Amino acid sequence: MTSATGRRSPTGIGASTVAALVAGLIAVGAALAAGELVAVMVSPDATPFLAVGSTVVDHTPTAVREWAITTFGTSDKVALFTGMAVIIALIAAGCGLLERRWPPVGSVVIAVFGLLGVLAALGRPGSTASFAVPSIAAAIVGVVVLRVLIGLIGARGTTPATATATDGTDTTETADAGVSRRFVITAAAIAAGAAAVGAIGRALIADAAATVADRARVLLPTPAHPAPPVPADADLHVPGATRFVTPNADFYRIDTALQVPRLTTEGWSLRVHGMVDEEFTLDWDDLVAMPMTERLVTLTCVSNEVGGDLIGNARWLGVRMADLLERAGVRPGASMLLSTSSDGWTCGTPVSAITDNRDALLAIGMNGEPLPIEHGYPVRQVVPGLYGYVSATKWVVDWELTTFSKARAYWTDRGWSATGPIKIASRIDRPSSRGDLPAGNVVIAGTAWCQHVGIEAVQVRVDDGPWQPATLAADYSEDTWRLWRFDWAATPGVHRVACRAVGKDGRVQTSQIADPVPDGATGLHSRQFTVT
Repeated sequence: MTSATGRRSPTGIGASTVAALVAGLIAVGAALAAGELVAVMVSPDATPFLAVGSTVVDHTPTAVREWAITTFGTSDKVALFTGMAVIIALIAAGCGLLERRWPPVGSVVIAVFGLLGVLAALGRPGSTASFAVPSIAAAIVGVVVLRVLIGLIGARGTTPATATATDGTDTTETADAGVSRRFVITAAAIAAGAAAVGAIGRALIADAAATVADRARVLLPTPAHPAPPVPADADLHVPGATRFVTPNADFYRIDTALQVPRLTTEGWSLRVHGMVDEEFTLDWDDLVAMPMTERLVTLTCVSNEVGGDLIGNARWLGVRMADLLERAGVRPGASMLLSTSSDGWTCGTPVSAITDNRDALLAIGMNGEPLPIEHGYPVRQVVPGLYGYVSATKWVVDWELTTFSKARAYWTDRGWSATGPIKIASRIDRPSSRGDLPAGNVVIAGTAWCQHVGIEAVQVRVDDGPWQPATLAADYSEDTWRLWRFDWAATPGVHRVACRAVGKDGRVQTSQIADPVPDGATGLHSRQFTVT
């Protein structure tokens, strides 16, 4: 900024420098907005921002990805978007400064990032040559806007500024020329236009009206094999305790989809091929005409830390996956079902986990309603006993019967184990360790799971005392978690309470601490309480 005399402000940053930084931000913002709008005519996956973001996710090292999930949980995508926005803003401001001082370097940088957007978009699953168009358009708009705005800034360092020294003599120095009125008006108009265009493009891309309307029309079939009723004492009925059935709105979501796929029942189909006797394609009408099975199944993410909340129990409705494999005729030697989501994510499920009489479902319903869009509408997989990364493909559109030696899925290709059985675990859910507890009877409540085996017992230890039995809620099935409570006669002081589960096969939850990578976390969950 310049002073009234034309000198630079005490900060040393001239008005034209600030204007150049703003010009870079507006130019890149206009570029991204243009990319969003053009992508409406191509594909949501072709937007420069989402294409680059998805590529970043796909190529992020496992350790970094695990850190993000551990740190941000189900907000990991928000954190990614925020981080990308900050980085883009810094680069954009830099482009304006570079273009102002060393033209056309800023324009070249924008063009290079446009090229990166093209490469990222062309690398998305199902991409065509048209996926390059939004990033090309974005680069062109960005370069044009940047050059126009920089051209409207007053000439740098050419305006003489005269001042009077303390001894009465005149001194003349070169001052910042300032910013033209045309620049301010043009920059404001472009910024407003870019914001409007970007909002329109994002709204059109994210418009789920067709999917929402389609989902509202779906009437779930009556199950031929309904789930057994849930006994009242499967819940603890203790304030703050986990509920036996997790509401859809509270069910965790962990996946790699930055843009939730928008599928309809009319457009959905499942191709079954590979090491089978009969390849076939299943559409929605074929699927809902088959006998439906309803089961309660607890799902959990392999990224769930000890005591974490990336786990939920729901009532699922679908067709037994084993019935579809039987129709296909799985050839001897096929060990993996490689399933693919509509956004290209892949998952390798052991064939043995589908054909061993467990209720692995190609699901269309969740807790009595069609699958929520973010949980895989219209069709997803639910396989009891396996972590989601090797079983729970959402928006599933392709099945290939193959072998573990011939194919690798998304997460196994990044160092995670191939089969992913869920480990026995338990968790304290209430009370919270925040705040003091009054002395006397305190109800400790939690959950425990030992998938496809079942929970036989839960034990609780206070400080270094002996392991004591907790009271278990009703046992529903080997594929669901089991709730528990422990009545603790709390005495004043600071105490640590830990829990451990015992499976129906006699396994005791280990106290050995292990990170989620490569096959799930282990260790005992504990909480510290201050009793007054």
